[in-house]
Amino acid sequence: MEQPQDADRRLNELEIKASYAEDLLDQLNMVIYRQQQQIDSLVEQVALLRQQGAEAAAGGPRNLRDELPPHY
Repeated sequence: MEQPQDADRRLNELEIKASYAEDLLDQLNMVIYRQQQQIDSLVEQVALLRQQGAEAAAGGPRNLRDELPPHY
């Protein structure tokens, strides 16, 4: 038969494990939130670059100096 001290000890260990699991879950949620912010920012940047590329391809004025390799 289980002693009351054993049950208290086991309950205390379970509460500690639950607390660690809750902290870890909070940390993981924060990582996911930050990653989603980064993804949203990157999607906006890609859309802007596509728009700029489309405008450039539409026959906008080109500067031949922009076409030179960087070592010139």
